[in-house]
Order: sequence, then structure tokens, then C-alpha cells
Amino acid sequence: MTDVPPPATDPWKGLRGVMAGTLVLEAIVVLLALPVVADVGGGITWFSGTYLVALSILMILGAGLQRKPWAIPFNLGMQLLLLAGTFIHLSIGVIGLVFAAVWAFILMLRADVQRRMDAGLLPSQRMRREN
Repeated sequence: MTDVPPPATDPWKGLRGVMAGTLVLEAIVVLLALPVVADVGGGITWFSGTYLVALSILMILGAGLQRKPWAIPFNLGMQLLLLAGTFIHLSIGVIGLVFAAVWAFILMLRADVQRRMDAGLLPSQRMRREN
């Protein structure tokens, strides 16, 4: 088996940016759901308001921590907490399902990048092999 050269550039940098951007977008969507919960869901209680705002703050803070080795479990934990928000209002659960699908796609992309990197098929790996 041939030695696979490491990529010349960090292939995870772009994916970390996508994950950070997704968390920020998700936090904004959760905050935009507050008026829906207030008008349609029978009003915001101290618990529901605190839960949704705290979840949004955690997502925004987590967006800056995507270099940490525990970033992906953190991101998936945020999805579980968002899905648990279904007990506040069904619309929060729908948001959770939509973003769960987004995170499933991100994990598929991550697996594809890892597979390509292991096989030496990333463009920066091919350029190094040709030179």
C-alpha cells in the first residue's frame, strides 16, 4: 500500500466554518420562534423563554468552539436539546427536525471528506503526489 500524503491545507477548516455558521443560523431561527410561541403557543412562560434564549446563547457560544475535539458531540447535543423543545411548542420540534436533517447532511459531508483524505484523493494531496 502506498503512503498517502497529508493534505497541504486543512480540509476541516471549511467544514468547521459550515458547522459554526449552521449553529449561528439555528440560534437565530430559535430566537425568531419566540413570537410564534408567544402568540400561538399560549404565551411565553419564564421556563420556555429561559430555555429558548439559553439554548440560542449556547449555540452562538458553541459556534466559536468548533476547533475543539468535542465540537461534534456538542453540536449534536444542541440538536437533542432543540428537539426536546417540542414540549414548549410543536414549532420548536419542527425546527429541531429541520436542523437535525441539516446536521445529518453535515455529518455525511464530514464522512466523505474523511474517506477522500484517507484515500489521498483531496486536491491538495494529489498536487503533492504529482510534484
